[in-house]
Amino acid sequence: MQNTIGKVMAVCISEIRGTQKTNVSRADLKIGWGLDKDAHGGDWHRQVSLLSYDKIRGFNEKGAGVGHGDFGENLVVDGIDFRSLPVGTMLSCGSAVLEMTQIGKECHTHCQIYKKMGDCIMPREGVFARVIEGGSIAVGDSMQVIMQPKEKYRAAVVTLSDKGSEGKREDESGPIICQMLSEAGYDAFYSTILPDERTLIEDALIDISDRMQADLILTTGGTGFSLRDVTPEATMAVADREAPGIAEAIRHYSLGITGRAMLSRAVSALRGSTLIINLPGSPKAVKECLEYILPHLEHGLEMLATTGKDHDSGQDGL
Repeated sequence: MQNTIGKVMAVCISEIRGTQKTNVSRADLKIGWGLDKDAHGGDWHRQVSLLSYDKIRGFNEKGAGVGHGDFGENLVVDGIDFRSLPVGTMLSCGSAVLEMTQIGKECHTHCQIYKKMGDCIMPREGVFARVIEGGSIAVGDSMQVIMQPKEKYRAAVVTLSDKGSEGKREDESGPIICQMLSEAGYDAFYSTILPDERTLIEDALIDISDRMQADLILTTGGTGFSLRDVTPEATMAVADREAPGIAEAIRHYSLGITGRAMLSRAVSALRGSTLIINLPGSPKAVKECLEYILPHLEHGLEMLATTGKDHDSGQDGL
């Protein structure tokens, strides 16, 4: 059974990005940043990285010879298997509180550890968190799992816009979606703006589905006839299964408002237990479409959440 209490074995920071972290034994956890003076802190979801001590020990038994901080981890903790905990888990250490936001990460360039060993545990065993309550943390402190994820569906919003990603156009649709999700009882935990680059969109959808464990991803923009509109292609490239009824329903509903709805190439699909839905780019259309589909999504998300449990599959979602 998973332990709920662990012991901090190392507190590591690097003051310059791209360098290995050093065990400084004690540091302050700051809301909106992460570990004080750590170059990888910031106002984002991966403020603090954590790695289980036994994973490092097991890797070193293979001859790796790595020290604390060599994987780029901030906190090394003995007694808690972070990889087995779901995203959203809350962790306390003294007065400080962390919320797990991501499991693992994609390794775009192999580090020296990988080049030496042919493997690196951080991409699959490391987890990330954001600081909910600040406080100091030191080697020898106890860390405790204090709460499992809230009983809310976790939703992410991805705005696709070349100009928006460059800061040349204000993103109006993304905030509307986040507000409507929150008002409907969802945990709108993450939003981002990306250019209309298929590879970047695919990578983001994979990250949010697999590592951030979102229940729902809503994209806005990139579903028209322009050669730069590649959101549907990126969505289907990462999908395991289609869920065409949602996109069809949006088009049918929108045709009652404007005939231009027939020009939408938006799709809806499933990746694992994550539902991905393409929405239009304009704020007005986003609001209209989301008002129409939101009341009906919870039943589908409930069926996804009960994967592996008993439910009446004969109803086909109706």
